[in-house]
Amino acid sequence: MLVTCPRHLYRAFRAGQPGRAPRSVIRCTTDADRPLGPISRRLRWLALTSLLLGVPAELAAQRPPTIAAAANLNFALTEIAKQFERAQGTRVELVFGASGTLTRQIQDGAPFEMFLAADEEFPNQLAAAGLTRDAGVVYAVGRLVIFAPRGSPLKVDERLEGLARLLKAGGAARFAIANPAVAPYGRAAEALLRTRGLWDALRPNLVLGDSITQAAQFATTGNAVGGLIAYSIVLGPGFADRGTYAVIPDADYPALRQRMVLLKRAGAAAAQFYAYLRGEAARAILRKHGFTVPD
Repeated sequence: MLVTCPRHLYRAFRAGQPGRAPRSVIRCTTDADRPLGPISRRLRWLALTSLLLGVPAELAAQRPPTIAAAANLNFALTEIAKQFERAQGTRVELVFGASGTLTRQIQDGAPFEMFLAADEEFPNQLAAAGLTRDAGVVYAVGRLVIFAPRGSPLKVDERLEGLARLLKAGGAARFAIANPAVAPYGRAAEALLRTRGLWDALRPNLVLGDSITQAAQFATTGNAVGGLIAYSIVLGPGFADRGTYAVIPDADYPALRQRMVLLKRAGAAAAQFYAYLRGEAARAILRKHGFTVPD
């Protein structure tokens, strides 16, 4: 099951006035309003999960493991999870969001059992805080692309020369990237723009997505002339007809080494999924979605 949690629902829950949960999804992206102790955090997250999934609180712990994953994994991990269920007979629930946002939720006691980040920094923070079983492993390396929707004046190329020309001509009114504060792909985009000498001039025109998925939405729906987004998203269903893109050379930005960790609360099913992700069947799917897979 794919889950996302609208911000207003989380706030309503915190206020003691829960709204009606959508059927299929849960992605909570807000910070806690006030500090909570570890036990209170776990209880609150358990109650929230129960509320949103529509099950009694006493049954929440019996549900399939909830896996937190970086937004750029949306298509790839969903496919892997379906294949895992067919092969192993075990279901997992996936929650997608910005790696920094998911890290804060884990620190706040969210009932995740495994975390697949879009970088190494955020899992390392959790490991240093004693919230993981171990340091985890790098499961994939992501890639950036520059994308322009159909009808955009932006001409894409791997050196960003088309973007530079458009910016100089005053035609880059809005350009999308993920928020560097919470999204590793946003940090990579910022580093690339700085390397190309475009950051200062383009910064006032940036549209920041809460995650790389939202940045991709901005870049494809006409809300921006284009954007720097994840290759794995561009290769997803329906993107081929939405515009043009160019893959950025890996050497032009900090490597997007993506690390996964089992969290301390992980059960047997989560550990099984973790092991499955290291197998060739899952690695083949990651390659298909544009990732480089470490040996």
